[in-house]
Amino acid sequence: MNSPNCYEDANRAKAYATLGFANTYYLAFRDFPEILSAHVSGQRALDFGCGTGRSTRFLKALGFDVTGVDISEDMLRIARSTDPSGDYRLVPVDDLEQFAAGSFDLVLCAFPFDNVPMGMKGKILRDLRRLLGPTGIIVNLVSSPEIYTHEWASFTTKDFPENAIARSGDAVDIVVTDHQDRRPVEDILCNDESYRAIYRETGLEVIQVFAPLAKGDEPYSWVSETKIAPWVIYVLRRAK
Repeated sequence: MNSPNCYEDANRAKAYATLGFANTYYLAFRDFPEILSAHVSGQRALDFGCGTGRSTRFLKALGFDVTGVDISEDMLRIARSTDPSGDYRLVPVDDLEQFAAGSFDLVLCAFPFDNVPMGMKGKILRDLRRLLGPTGIIVNLVSSPEIYTHEWASFTTKDFPENAIARSGDAVDIVVTDHQDRRPVEDILCNDESYRAIYRETGLEVIQVFAPLAKGDEPYSWVSETKIAPWVIYVLRRAK
């Protein structure tokens, strides 16, 4: 992305490589098999913002033929080492021109839009829309605004009371507690109204929205997860 990004950092890449699908992150991916089964026809997938390859490997396990792309060479180095048979590519300044129009049945965006400035979100989504096949779907997994004002099994925000007054487009801070790098991550708050406006402007239609909650019987020590959804999952297609 053509902006400062806290994930272009070797130490942070090593920390994120240790993350799995536990705690709050479990809720981010729990419903994906059902969502993708219901909405995706075809096996060609792009994992946009793949990082160290966690979500790419997740899609591969579901049977997709996946290409993972990211702006961070530090992240991609780990992804390739972990998954030598995988297809992982660097995309400087989000240059997706290497892919032909209509190349993918699924574009997964697992968290990259949390870090994209408001003015760039539309441009990137237009580029991703171009890559969709005739029945192609974009699944955009993002942090809910509430994640920045509560405590969680995988995150803490108690040291950032200013998050409570942040508006869409403002920077917010959060600390991941599931790994050893406790430096704050700076995200860009974007609420549902703003996302929907961006989708309309970029020719995308919201098919379905999920706000996953914990049920309470999972093997994790939930904090806010049973009452407040930490994530929002948008299922998108080309607007008719």
